[in-house]
Amino acid sequence: MSSPPIPASAHKALLQALDQAPAQRFTFAEFMDWVLYHPVYGYYSRGRVAIGVQGDFVTSASLGPDFGELLAVQFQEMWQILGCPSSFNLLEMGAGTGNLAYSILNFIKENYPAFWLALDYQIIEISPGLKIQQRQTLQAFLDNVRWAHCSEIADQSLVGCCFSNELVDAFPVHRVIRHQGQLKEIYVTAQAGQLIEIIDNLSTPQLSLYFQELGIDLTAPEYPEDYCTEVNLQARSWLQQVAPKLDRGYILTIDYGYSAQKYYHPQRYQGTLQCYYQQRYHADPYLNLGEQDITSHVNFTALEQWGKQCSLESLGGLPQSLFLMNLGLGERLANLSNSDYSLPELLQRREQLHQLIDPVGLGKFWVLLQGKNLEASSYSASLRGLQNFDILPTI
Repeated sequence: MSSPPIPASAHKALLQALDQAPAQRFTFAEFMDWVLYHPVYGYYSRGRVAIGVQGDFVTSASLGPDFGELLAVQFQEMWQILGCPSSFNLLEMGAGTGNLAYSILNFIKENYPAFWLALDYQIIEISPGLKIQQRQTLQAFLDNVRWAHCSEIADQSLVGCCFSNELVDAFPVHRVIRHQGQLKEIYVTAQAGQLIEIIDNLSTPQLSLYFQELGIDLTAPEYPEDYCTEVNLQARSWLQQVAPKLDRGYILTIDYGYSAQKYYHPQRYQGTLQCYYQQRYHADPYLNLGEQDITSHVNFTALEQWGKQCSLESLGGLPQSLFLMNLGLGERLANLSNSDYSLPELLQRREQLHQLIDPVGLGKFWVLLQGKNLEASSYSASLRGLQNFDILPTI
């Protein structure tokens, strides 16, 4: 499904916004926020996000119900470990088209009746267009789902799990560059009606502090001149907003990314920025304004460090492939031979399951589990999905 043909008007509106901005320029984070979340022209806000094999990109939730159903297995176990509270909060942050929520809710209702009675499912979604899609997808569960803004959720009110899938990678990022031996920032401005990049001093001291906390110096000799990369400061703000809402339980983050050492390796001199348009990806964020997704990889080391500053304990992490295999994806593959599927259906199901654990695709996504106010018995060793968890690879 393609987006409506509006790039010309989006380009004009962006030029007007730049003309009115201080110094007539945006940080790259401000530019990325504009093209993704502008209420009229933003890729996400317009409600034209195309997810799936016929869309701009594929997610685990778009490959059928298995991903959501296996997550439901993990959530039910979390409920048991927390002592089967009468109210268990599942807070999905960034619910896309609603397919993941549907799979989770449907599986819990059909397989875990006691858990179903305790379940309180909420969605935080900032895109008006996606909210409409979610309500359409979740018609059968509108009595069981609430939409909320983060500010509407009281601090220390949640017992359960706050989770996200491919959320953090879509946060607007600053782009920094080693230029003439110093750490500088890339800005977006306009010249003769065209978008151009300029290099100037850092827009905020938080960027320097970010690298100081990680123990990384991009001005060190091993980094080449014009080494360019990203900094996701919004991820920190996100954790600072979400963590206080949790009284006891878990924060589960699934996304593609690296450790800080791998993210900022000297050989990764062009960063991780990627754009997705009609099943093709490229690295030019100034094309297809408002019609393409723009993402960057997640620095999971930073998420762990920031989580500790927010009273979160890092319980472990592992690749999505191992996480889903721990939860029963292998058994699902084995059982296909005993199913009643026709041959085309069987091949499709097998392909979908294999894509979820593809070691060069979705399977290499990282699953990070953080916890708050948990007893030792509630830690990752007790969770099926996190069995044999690993540290985040550094190289």
